[in-house]
Amino acid sequence: MTHDHDLVLRPTAAQTTAALNPPPGRNGGDLVVETLAGLGATTVFGLPGQHALGMFDALRRSDLRYIGLRVENNAGFAADAYGRITGEAAPLLLSTGPGALTSLAALQEAAAASAPVLAISSQVPTAGLGGGRHGYLHELPDQAASFRGVVKSVHTVRAQSQIPSAVAAAWKSALTAPHGPVWVEIPQDVLLAETSIPVVTGGDAFPEELPPRPELTAVAADLLSKAARPAIIAGGGVVRADASTKLRQLAEALRAPVVTTPGGKGAFPWEHPLSLQSWIEDRHTTDFLEDADVLLVVGSGLGELSSNYHTFKPRGRVVQIEADLGKLESNHPALGIHADARLALQALLETVTQREDPSAPERVREVLAKVAERIGSQELTLEQDVLASVRRALPDSSPSFWDMTILAYWAWSAFDAKGPNTMHSAQGAGGLGYGFPAALGAAAADPTRPVLAVSGDGGALYSIAELATARQYGLNVTWLIVDDGGYGILREYMTDAFGQATATELTRPDYVALAESFGVPGVRTTPENLEADLTKALAAPGPTVVVLPAVLRMFAPTHLG
Repeated sequence: MTHDHDLVLRPTAAQTTAALNPPPGRNGGDLVVETLAGLGATTVFGLPGQHALGMFDALRRSDLRYIGLRVENNAGFAADAYGRITGEAAPLLLSTGPGALTSLAALQEAAAASAPVLAISSQVPTAGLGGGRHGYLHELPDQAASFRGVVKSVHTVRAQSQIPSAVAAAWKSALTAPHGPVWVEIPQDVLLAETSIPVVTGGDAFPEELPPRPELTAVAADLLSKAARPAIIAGGGVVRADASTKLRQLAEALRAPVVTTPGGKGAFPWEHPLSLQSWIEDRHTTDFLEDADVLLVVGSGLGELSSNYHTFKPRGRVVQIEADLGKLESNHPALGIHADARLALQALLETVTQREDPSAPERVREVLAKVAERIGSQELTLEQDVLASVRRALPDSSPSFWDMTILAYWAWSAFDAKGPNTMHSAQGAGGLGYGFPAALGAAAADPTRPVLAVSGDGGALYSIAELATARQYGLNVTWLIVDDGGYGILREYMTDAFGQATATELTRPDYVALAESFGVPGVRTTPENLEADLTKALAAPGPTVVVLPAVLRMFAPTHLG
């Protein structure tokens, strides 16, 4: 009798011959790139450094495409966007010490946004591991300790035979819900030493599924089916799980209004009769959600931005579906369902009873009318016109990447993303400099669509060096820089809080001339010409910079009173 666990895959004669006679001149770095290729990777991002040269030399012998950025943190942002767009684990190759540590802010954003990034760093030689002070260049007593509080998992390699399994385990971890960044580190001598280990020819590492517990979805379906005023908050977990269609089907079955968080932009159709759009920072929306007798929260931890800065106090029953166990019931008591959003929504679709509620669209219209009236009373025509010009210029299928800037804060609430996985920002961790390098990663992922990056002049200076990257690889990114002469949102915050702003004003370059010095076309525009100039730039191949000198204002918050 043969049992399943007795089955062994037998190598072919060709595989046996190749294994017994591996090509000469390979090192530990070859095992890294061969494993990545076997797992399905096609593109890697990074920056070389002394201890990592074994990996980068191995790239020369592989079919992997390398996109080299100028700063490790920007390489991390590019990998983050590549992972969001493709749903694949994006390899990020880094060197030791300062090179590794410079990526931390990008990895924090990837963790906050559940972007699958596979960071592979070198380490000092094996003799320097263990916390002693040997005086190696870039040496840290425990490099991995700097990453354990940021990434999903850490994998330290000490021998070449461990490389394929460690990289495969990290790949699986990055792609298991919730997606996220992972860290692999390999000592310099392990990467450089010649290897006799056979060429890595396969590497399936299927992520584990995270299905909901059926007894919990049965209770949730009963609550939602019997609710008088159900409502739904859709977060980034819906987008990451590719569950937008199932969300729409469930909302229509329940006649439940839906609001999306900044991370969940595009998860629900903007003009749908049940769409509360993304005005989650508005008190009228907050009041509506608090009045729901059953509130379904999908793929959101209801953190600061998604709860109108923690002023949201639900009065009804909350059902929370969340793949990140640490976010489950972290802010509000709920019927917590630890599951991937797609699988949980499918389970609810199979068990809910269809509701009839002809008043739901009218209640949605009333809320949106109140929001529009509030915004309309604040004399913010310039800001709304600028955002509308961006929306008209950007093709519906093109992704956009937004830095931490006033126009992005507007976009979180007021921008129609036109579909899931098309609008991305650094709202997870909130660091500056995300927009442009992330857009470069998205352009590398899909060169058939133009990509838009939006920055303020302060955030632009974080990543200005990547104009060289955009030019070198001919990446199809249009970079809109809103130049207001400083850190605009901080200027507003400080003026409101203290009566005047400090340390917010910036001397900045002529961005058009600077772009042209990199060989990148640049144009200075006005609010009146923005749509035409952006449209032309997005239609042109390769990178372009569009500079809009303008001082924009934020709409008044509703959480301070």
